[in-house]
Amino acid sequence: MHTRPQTPEPALPLDLEADRLREECGVFGIFGHPDAAAITALGLHALQHRGQEAAGIVSFDGKRFHSERRLGLVGDTFARREVIDRLPGNAAVGHVRYSTTGETILRNVQPLFAELEGGGFAIAHNGNLTNGISLRKALVHDGAMMQSTSDTEVILHLVARARRNRFVDRFIEGLRQLEGAYAFVGMTNKKLVGARDPLGIRPLVIGKLDGCPILASETCALDIIGATYVRDVENGEVVVFDEDGFQSHKPFPPQAARPCIFEYIYFARPDSIVGGRPVYDVRKAMGAELAREAPANADVIIPVPDSGVPAAVGFAHAAGIPFELGIIRNHYVGRTFIQPTQAIRDQGVRMKHSANRAVVNGKRIVLVDDSIVRGTTSRKIVQMMREAGAKEVHFRISSPPIKHPDYYGIDTPDAEKLLAATHDVEGIRQFIGADSLSFLSVDGIYRAMGYPGRDNARPQFTDHCFTGDYPTALTDLNAQQASPRQLSLLAEAI
Repeated sequence: MHTRPQTPEPALPLDLEADRLREECGVFGIFGHPDAAAITALGLHALQHRGQEAAGIVSFDGKRFHSERRLGLVGDTFARREVIDRLPGNAAVGHVRYSTTGETILRNVQPLFAELEGGGFAIAHNGNLTNGISLRKALVHDGAMMQSTSDTEVILHLVARARRNRFVDRFIEGLRQLEGAYAFVGMTNKKLVGARDPLGIRPLVIGKLDGCPILASETCALDIIGATYVRDVENGEVVVFDEDGFQSHKPFPPQAARPCIFEYIYFARPDSIVGGRPVYDVRKAMGAELAREAPANADVIIPVPDSGVPAAVGFAHAAGIPFELGIIRNHYVGRTFIQPTQAIRDQGVRMKHSANRAVVNGKRIVLVDDSIVRGTTSRKIVQMMREAGAKEVHFRISSPPIKHPDYYGIDTPDAEKLLAATHDVEGIRQFIGADSLSFLSVDGIYRAMGYPGRDNARPQFTDHCFTGDYPTALTDLNAQQASPRQLSLLAEAI
């Protein structure tokens, strides 16, 4: 395959988050608690890793809905008492956002809210609809007026147009028209509702605090408020909580669950439990599998912080090689930190991450990370380790090469910008400048998850970024490829 020649890069500030897959979104909801908004803010804080662009909360006080939506981090807005005081009521839903569809503008910040026949409806969405653009086009053609460019707004219109009497039936009628991945948390003036796509691609869990039901993307959001985990929302399940109790609806034909493998590799917080599996333990197991598949003669194992840490622990334990923190992260550099002058930047000041020279100098090191996307950051890491005196730099990745883009809520580059889509492993090694490079195999991923190997007839997980096996229809993508006009619509819509 084609490989690019190695050319020196100018020294730049090293930001290890600059070339990462971006998380989808995080959702949270609680019903019946007098401190609903404050608890929702805490839950969103625990889910901050799932979206750092914007945050929002909608509450209901028994008479009115109240909304606070802001660009920025949860703590930028919802740590202030006066903001929480503007969100009265005993029910609330919240959302943290990283946009995969729709611009980063306030009108796209969720939860979205609309007044429907029978009352208000607020909804927050984690995932991405693979027919959202097609549905949007049809709705606009029929006269719908869209207030955002987010695919989440589609479900509001579908529910509004449904010809059913009960709200839950109207909600389900809307869900039946959707394709792709979704975990919805919604609130009416009487109910808290949740829904998970028929394959369970995106996660959603049920918890309880002081007898009040909670819906959240991850269990870490329950832990922060001292709530009890009850169970996962099942794939294809719609759950409803109101003053009369709990209802479960299963409107879709039964299908084998296909949860996203990247929740375990990267997205979920290490202290969360996803699908009954502790994420930290799974990542350690992936590192151990990687050590068995791709051993290296080295003096020290170094994680690429922070997401590479659990896999590096597993790798070091399985390999019998010491684990050390050879890259130090400065946790006190915020998003709005004053940038140095261009002259200082050109001297290579590293504001967020720097090498621990005492650990690296004169050593044969193994760097462990969870993925390589474009490869630009990996290249800078290798360069930084060599500048710190590393004798050899070996790179190990605790997932397979990412060869295919995602359409379910992960912000992956186009295929031609994915390094593994245009380079073989040797080409990637040359590009990043490592002495050796290995990725965990697809079978290794499944062994770490507790399966003997990948089921060729029906994979247990959504692993399309590695295999190209997309589990749902890709209606918008196919329409885009077939029609230049649809391509224009796509550019406008997202």
